[in-house]
Amino acid sequence: MNKYFKTFLVGATFAATTLSSSFVSAQSAAIVCPGYKRGPTNIPSERTGKKVQKAFEAYNEDLVDEALSILYEIDTSQAFDRAFTDRFIGNLLATKSETGPKALEYLEKSVDSKALNDTEQSGTLRLIADLNMQEKRYDTAVKRYQQWMDFTCKEDADVYLRMGQALYETQNFAEMIAPLDKSIALDDKPNKNAYALKLTSFYSRKMYKETVEVAEEMVKIFPDNKANWTQLGFFYMLVEDYKKGLSTFEMAYNQGYLTKAAEIKALTQLYATNEIPYKAAVVFEKNVESGLIERDDKALTNLANSWHQAKNHLKAAAYYGEAAKMNSDPDLYRKQGTLLLTAEKYSAALTALQKALDEGADDRGRIHMAMMEANFYTGKYREAYKHVLEARKDKSTSRSARSWAPYIKEKAKNHGITL
Repeated sequence: MNKYFKTFLVGATFAATTLSSSFVSAQSAAIVCPGYKRGPTNIPSERTGKKVQKAFEAYNEDLVDEALSILYEIDTSQAFDRAFTDRFIGNLLATKSETGPKALEYLEKSVDSKALNDTEQSGTLRLIADLNMQEKRYDTAVKRYQQWMDFTCKEDADVYLRMGQALYETQNFAEMIAPLDKSIALDDKPNKNAYALKLTSFYSRKMYKETVEVAEEMVKIFPDNKANWTQLGFFYMLVEDYKKGLSTFEMAYNQGYLTKAAEIKALTQLYATNEIPYKAAVVFEKNVESGLIERDDKALTNLANSWHQAKNHLKAAAYYGEAAKMNSDPDLYRKQGTLLLTAEKYSAALTALQKALDEGADDRGRIHMAMMEANFYTGKYREAYKHVLEARKDKSTSRSARSWAPYIKEKAKNHGITL
């Protein structure tokens, strides 16, 4: 900003001392309105010019306060001299962060008098708008930017972007789109801030279809920006386009763009939603092992569920058991035991199922039925019969247990075992 202000000050000094051909040409370039004709160029009177020159010399030696003291002493009734001096004072005050509002007072007086030369009027209008942005006077900033465009007949990508930003700050989300579209159209190089603001406008108004369209455009224009990929993926999830969401997250993952636990979890969720549980389990397991995803009971339960859906019963059982040890959840022990039973790991199944009972599992009838099966298939008919009798006490398993009881008795009798 200081460099910007110094440019103004250098221009002011040139005007205060002499008119070069380059300055005259700058006067003309400040306005591009059709049919515009440059009027006579004013310069400060000799008395004012000398004081301005002296103030500028002090400024060049970083003596800003001394320069301001000289300018404050200028007393003139000439409109141009007054406007010129006020502009110079405003420029100097603008270089001091704590004097922004005071700088605006002087700068606004200088332009409101309409006594400045066109190039000075143009530059000061633009500076006033920028200072209002800096001071968070967003409504005034928008008006001043519009005045600058009306005065110069110029359109500028950065000005439109600043207007969009100011409208965002005042939550005028719908009004943001027009200046942002103009900024995008005028800019030689795509500006990610313009697109980000446009996306925010649509998202804030719950216009999710348009939000997705902007997010898609951002990925195409800024493909190396990691955040754009995950952002688009999450927006696809928001509109329940899970196939596109998965393809987006998968491409981001393959490029190494997913670096947060929440992003990996979103990818695995999308694999599961699209009925690809094996990939969900593999990706989730890899990132648990790497430490990106914390190895807590919740993560391990999710991992167990993924392997369960992928029909890898032994892996699922192992993770259910590890999670159960962390939180003593009887239902996790029950799931572990049931899967071990399915995998014909009867001894391990009985251990897990007994832990489920010891931890106070609610679904005791089903657990006793599972323990009955594990004992039955290993020839432990007395133990099987004990569990089937317990299962008969539970309404939910009573009927099934009654049908199993005589069968167990018969098998025991065939093996010479008395129950």
